[in-house]
Amino acid sequence: MSLTLRVLAPDQSVFDGTADEVILPSTTGLIGILPGHISIVTALDVGVLRVFNNGAWNSIALMGGFAEVEADDVTVLVNGAELGESIDSAAAEADLEKAKVEVSQMEGQETSPEKLLAKQKLNRARARVQASTTTS
Repeated sequence: MSLTLRVLAPDQSVFDGTADEVILPSTTGLIGILPGHISIVTALDVGVLRVFNNGAWNSIALMGGFAEVEADDVTVLVNGAELGESIDSAAAEADLEKAKVEVSQMEGQETSPEKLLAKQKLNRARARVQASTTTS
C-alpha cells in the first residue's frame, strides 16, 4: 500500500506520483504521513517536504502553503516549490550566505517590514539548501 502525492504550485505541478512515506513541514512541526493516516488539513511552513519511495528519500523545497491528507491521497498546495535534485547547491549556498548578511545588517530593526522580508528570504534560502543537499 502506498500514498498518492501531488505537489502543486500556482505555475506548475511539481510532483505527481506515489510515495511510501511523506514528511511535511507544517507550521506546528514535522508531520509524518504513512498509508492509512487519518484525514487532516494543515498549514505548511517554508521548509523541506521529504518523500520516501523505492528505498530512497527525495526532497522538495516548499515556500509555504497547505496540505490535505484524505484516504491515502496527499495534496500539497504551495506558493512555490522546487525539487531538491534540480537546485544548484552552490548557488543555493551563495543565496543563503547573502540572506544571512542582509538579516544581520538590520540589527535592531526587529519589527521593520524590511527585516521581516529579509527573514522570509533567509528561510527560503535555507529550505533550498536543505533540499539540495539531502541525500538518500
